[in-house]
Amino acid sequence: MPEINSQNLEQELRSLIASIVEIDEKKITPEAKFIEDLGMDSMMALEILASVEKKYKIRIPEENLAKMTNLNKVADLVKGFLSK
Repeated sequence: MPEINSQNLEQELRSLIASIVEIDEKKITPEAKFIEDLGMDSMMALEILASVEKKYKIRIPEENLAKMTNLNKVADLVKGFLSK
């Protein structure tokens, strides 16, 4: 299993999320809440989940969607599934 570079992962996720939500990457801070701060809706959240699964070739059960509330939490979730 390749070593997971946290900074690269965070930047890749930031870019992916910015393109889906259609906002500037700079607005996506590690702690910015997707719904409250960035205006994300449930369809965008599902699109992010699907994009992350495709990009990293992992399967994340949909019940994890509620945990994906900011960049830090998405990165932690992805790291957890990548290390399995």
